[in-house]
Amino acid sequence: MAGAACLAYYRFGVSKETAIANDPRQPFQITKTEAEWRARLTPEQFYILRQQGTERAGTSPLDQENRPGIYVCAGCEQPLFSSTTKYSSGTGWPSFYAPIDQATGTLEDFKFAMRRTEVHCDRCGGHLGHVFLDGPPPTGKRYCINGLALKFIPA
Repeated sequence: MAGAACLAYYRFGVSKETAIANDPRQPFQITKTEAEWRARLTPEQFYILRQQGTERAGTSPLDQENRPGIYVCAGCEQPLFSSTTKYSSGTGWPSFYAPIDQATGTLEDFKFAMRRTEVHCDRCGGHLGHVFLDGPPPTGKRYCINGLALKFIPA
């Protein structure tokens, strides 16, 4: 079912909200109208979290953040990543080798004629970035995350 929703989203222009809503794990714990999200987020955060945008590489101060702490969703403040799983990937985006258990969900992304795996917040559905299979041990995964989709809370 989720695969069909993603295919509809990427091939036929169905909105991201509709594609995620068709995921059998839904509804999300936190749901808001578009107007409510716009009131809560900056325009840049709205573009990334709610419209599946991407910030320019190298523009997020969180890419260089090295203090101990937790990275939470900028939309709903759910803890998503621990600083213990963060590493420098050299890509220009904050990168992690694993999320906090049950904090994120994924959808297949077929935009730009390539297959990628989109990562979203499992509580509000906000788009975070993508996960790739070129990361370090122990998982071999690289969660390449938009800094504007996150807030850092120092330990």
